[in-house]
Amino acid sequence: MPLLRLALAAALLEPALALAQSPKLTVPYTIDTLTNGLTLIVHEDSSVPTVTTNIWFHAGSGDEAPGRTGFAHLFEHLMFMGSEHAEYPAFDRLLEAAGASNNGTTDNDRTMYYETGPSNALPLMLWLDADRMGWLLPTMDAPKLDLQRDVVKNERREGVENRPYGVAEDILSAALYPKNHPYSWPVIGSMADLSAASLEDVKSFFRKYYAPNNAVISIAGDVKAAEVKALVTKYFADIPRGPAIARPQLADFKVRDTAIVAEDRVQLPRLYLQWHAVKSYHEDDAALDVTSYLLSGARNARLTSALVYGKEVAKDAFANNDSKKLDGDFSIVATARAGVPLDSVRAGVDAELRRLAREGPTARELEQAKNAIEAGFLNRLEFAQAKADQLNSYYYFTGQPDYFQADLDRYRAVTADDVKRAVSTYLMGPRVMLSIVPQGKRELAAKKEIVQ
Repeated sequence: MPLLRLALAAALLEPALALAQSPKLTVPYTIDTLTNGLTLIVHEDSSVPTVTTNIWFHAGSGDEAPGRTGFAHLFEHLMFMGSEHAEYPAFDRLLEAAGASNNGTTDNDRTMYYETGPSNALPLMLWLDADRMGWLLPTMDAPKLDLQRDVVKNERREGVENRPYGVAEDILSAALYPKNHPYSWPVIGSMADLSAASLEDVKSFFRKYYAPNNAVISIAGDVKAAEVKALVTKYFADIPRGPAIARPQLADFKVRDTAIVAEDRVQLPRLYLQWHAVKSYHEDDAALDVTSYLLSGARNARLTSALVYGKEVAKDAFANNDSKKLDGDFSIVATARAGVPLDSVRAGVDAELRRLAREGPTARELEQAKNAIEAGFLNRLEFAQAKADQLNSYYYFTGQPDYFQADLDRYRAVTADDVKRAVSTYLMGPRVMLSIVPQGKRELAAKKEIVQ
């Protein structure tokens, strides 16, 4: 019997010992800065003969000003409208002919552009990116602006105004963050601001934010770092440095309990709860990510199990920790089943939050959450494009491109007490509560008091 217990103990220790002895996760890179301030990060990965370029301009909706919202996303579109030496539609056509693809995205903190394709297409990719960084304005005119302004307006109509529950996009951020806070408006901006944007407004935004000293190029794939540096120097070195950019210093603020009711052309009521949380890589950021998984990341997650399958008051339930460069928020969204008032959904959410704050997760729940997060983290690293983007992200948020192991470690270190503290600190206090109900059905809202 003692030998059996000894064998069992050894078996239980094996995973922990393997984890302790596993090699450090690292993504090797080189980093250089040109004289004009452009930063270059290169990761060599010869597993397949492809390459990806990933350019971050440190300009997102959080860099806009009240009355000038939507510029960062608008410029994402304008960057594909041709430049002095590659007139529209040469950018797409040349890359497609080379077997490459490209796109861009905008969020609160940055605008990202990428190309991915065969490694011998890298000189073309870099030449095109350099031309639109350095020689876009000579070709920028009112017809191009008006064309893309209309495209973005249509995106807003499709994603906000004409999409079921889309009104939440405008309501929540404005209710949670103080007026003039960089995150108090949606990334896509407002119709009024998009309509008011002049050609000179847009050019001024480009001159300030689309300069080499406000950009980082991350390149990953079947390349040699020295050759990449020579190409980047060749194509980008003559682009002049832009003005220094001062990021805002934000004052602390407190959220007031707020209840909002909005009617929409929907069949089922939906509840939105949102709290002020933490910035990216704050000491509680990882615990809040784990909390979001515990609440809705799997079929056996707390909210899913209790509201969707247990009490059957909700059709779905989702939790999300959205930490950003300057600030952060945590949200829970749940759609009620037909005929169920949102008060019942809210009561169920609050009960699960109180229970998690009081008892914390079980050991099995916590292990499942951490394993799922780690698996997703590692699976993304299979692709050079994901590595290039993550190198860029880590560099912007932490100053260390190869932050992979440190990032993984912070999730591995989360304890049940960390989750309890995070829920108690951030999710038990004042919040914004939005009830979106079918037209004429305000009685289904989570509160009778109507703020809007």
